[in-house]
Amino acid sequence: MSIVGLQKMTLLDYPGRVACTVFLSGCNFRCPFCHNAEICDPHAEPLLTEDELLAFLKKRVGLLDGVVLTGGEPLMTPELPELIRKIRALGYPVKLDTDGYWPDRLAPLLDEHLLDYIAMDIKNDPDRYALTCGVEYVDLSRIRESIRLIMNSGIGYEFRTTVVDQLHDEKSFEGIGEMISGAGHYYLQAFHDRDTVVFSGLSAPDRGKMERYAACAASRVLSVELRGI
Repeated sequence: MSIVGLQKMTLLDYPGRVACTVFLSGCNFRCPFCHNAEICDPHAEPLLTEDELLAFLKKRVGLLDGVVLTGGEPLMTPELPELIRKIRALGYPVKLDTDGYWPDRLAPLLDEHLLDYIAMDIKNDPDRYALTCGVEYVDLSRIRESIRLIMNSGIGYEFRTTVVDQLHDEKSFEGIGEMISGAGHYYLQAFHDRDTVVFSGLSAPDRGKMERYAACAASRVLSVELRGI
C-alpha cells in the first residue's frame, strides 16, 4: 500500500465532519481533467507508512471526527479493508471516494459495514464515458452495479460530476440523470485548472451552463446542487 498524500484537516471533503483526507496511489482511469494525475501510478513514492498514518490519527482523536480515503482509486489497494478496520477501531467514521469501477471490491466493504459515507464520480453519459475517463473502453455494467450498491447501501452517499466545458453538454446530464435515477444527492462541480492537470486547454462552463445542466438531471434526482462556482 502506498499512502502518497495527507490533508491533515478539511471541512469540505466529508459532509458535516471535520476530517482528514488520505490519498492512496493507483487508478484505473486517466481522466484528462484529473487534479491528482501524479498519483495514478500505483508505484508512486509513499509519503508515509500505514503505522505513521495510524499514529497521526491516534493523536487527533477528539480533534477530527472523520477520515476520507481517496486517490487515485482507493479500491485498487488490496490492503484497503484492513486499513479501514484499523481506522474504525480508533473510532473514526470513514468516507470512501471511488470511480465506481470495482463493485466486487465495494460490496464486501458494505457487507461488513466498514463505510459510513461514499462519494462516487459519474464521469459522463454512457456514450462518452470512456472518452471522459481517458481510456479506450469502460465496462458500464460495473459502473451501474456500483450505483445500485451505493443507492441500496443504507449509508450516506453522493454522486458527483466534475464538469468540463470541452467534455460535457446537456445530453451528458440527461444521460447521467437516467443512470442515477432516484438518487438522493447529486453534485455538479466545476472543473478548476491547476498545474497538476496534465492536459491543457480545458475549462469550466459558466454558471448559466451549469444551471442548465443541473436542470437536466433534476427531473430524475431528488437533490441536485452546484459546487465550485
